[in-house]
Amino acid sequence: MADTHQRPGANGHTAPLDRDGLAHLLTNRMAQRRPPEQGTPPADPVEQAAADPGSVPRLAGLPGELPVGWDVIEDLQSKVSAELTDRDPDRLLEEPDRRALARSLTTSAVASWSSMYAQGNTPLTPAQEETIARAVFDAMYRGGRLQSLLDEDGVEDVMVDGLTAHVEYYDKPRRTIERVADSHDELITWVNRMARLSGHGERGLTQSTPMVGFRMPDGSRVTASLLTSRPSVIIRRHRIRQHGIAELVRWGSINPLLEAFLIACVHARMNVLVVGDMGAGKTSLLRALGREIPPAERLVTLESDRELYLDEPGPKPGPVTFAFEARQSNGERSGDNRLAGEVTLSDMFATALRYNATRVIVGEVRSTEIVPMLQAMSAGGSGSMCTMHVRRPHAIVSRLVQLCTEAGTATEAAHHLIASSIDVVVYLTYLDETGRGGRRHRFVSHIYEVHDVVGEGGRPTTSEIFAPDTAAGEPRAVFQNMPSSAFISDLERTGKFDRSWLTRHPLAAWGPPLQTVSPR
Repeated sequence: MADTHQRPGANGHTAPLDRDGLAHLLTNRMAQRRPPEQGTPPADPVEQAAADPGSVPRLAGLPGELPVGWDVIEDLQSKVSAELTDRDPDRLLEEPDRRALARSLTTSAVASWSSMYAQGNTPLTPAQEETIARAVFDAMYRGGRLQSLLDEDGVEDVMVDGLTAHVEYYDKPRRTIERVADSHDELITWVNRMARLSGHGERGLTQSTPMVGFRMPDGSRVTASLLTSRPSVIIRRHRIRQHGIAELVRWGSINPLLEAFLIACVHARMNVLVVGDMGAGKTSLLRALGREIPPAERLVTLESDRELYLDEPGPKPGPVTFAFEARQSNGERSGDNRLAGEVTLSDMFATALRYNATRVIVGEVRSTEIVPMLQAMSAGGSGSMCTMHVRRPHAIVSRLVQLCTEAGTATEAAHHLIASSIDVVVYLTYLDETGRGGRRHRFVSHIYEVHDVVGEGGRPTTSEIFAPDTAAGEPRAVFQNMPSSAFISDLERTGKFDRSWLTRHPLAAWGPPLQTVSPR
């Protein structure tokens, strides 16, 4: 990673910053970064590479703006698919070679079709032929008719309600496109084709299985349902899956002081809980923290839907990683009334722990998996991490207790389990001002230390290390209270943190004030 808290030392090795190091680091970084322009991840280079044929320029910015009807694209896609099967019936080609062959066949098929089309119509330009070829390839290997929406800069979510799509961006208001499919059946067919491309052919959207979730080939997460008044699909893009913690500083989610603090927490093997409201950036922060785990360790990740990608190469070498993903059922039930084929996060814990992992990361704790997660943390899984949805900072402990009690744990036992397992809680705040002409802001606003004792009322004792400075009008996390002696000593022992940094530049660490839209 280019941005780091180390500097060259003797013999080319790195050495920790001294007591004045962070001040110098803050000065240099704040001179280069302006928070109003942060929070904007660039296009993911991995996903751009996956957008083959990459040399084809896109003229159509929206579905339906192709020079021909979508029925033509589907006919060409069927012909190319059939010819591809004839050429490689047993799928002996490696996937990159198979896709290269598909591109070649697509180009030939479009050229032949275009020649016939020109006999009774205005001939298509080379650029229009390239646009059609890309649409055909997208129909085979990418997002088909919705791909041009997913390719737009700044797209975070695409929500399809029947035939209408609503597109949400990080920096501008929602946009509505009236027609992204010709019928509900076409939309359902698209969902099932994407499920097959994702390798989850058993996850079909049917009346017997009216809810389905899977990943698209580019990593975007899809959730679809027939239980709504019209077939509905939600696509959540992941544009930053290869980035690390330095990018979160550049985008304004954390500042250099918090970066140093959180990296030290990872290296000190603190158990970290990342919480916040929906869309606050919990997964992005968890992924960035996971990329700070030393490469000598062994990591297991457990997710209901793959989003962390910590088993893929990152900006620097990482630990040996085994990425587990839950499995949905096929809708049938077995003799013990369990959903046939379903594998939950709780089911995976026992197997995952047999991998002798030094750390366990759970993408999101939603239900009964909270108990095995906390038990893994308290029974020696130091340095483990997970995320959890919480609307307000003051509700964190209550939410943990609620999940534990729903899993059958008594309230008192839940309090002791929480106190003995979690060391640090990081809360992310999400401000969406796109409807008022602003942008989306995601930033760490609170960090708590969780003590290993219960206090008044038998609840776990917490202390606020970072919180907003309301007097200064700063909603982002500013240092408030020194952690316990054992906690701060563990951080300093990593060689990546110095307690004096906490009090030296508490407000300046964020640079200029957060630029939000004033209420009208």
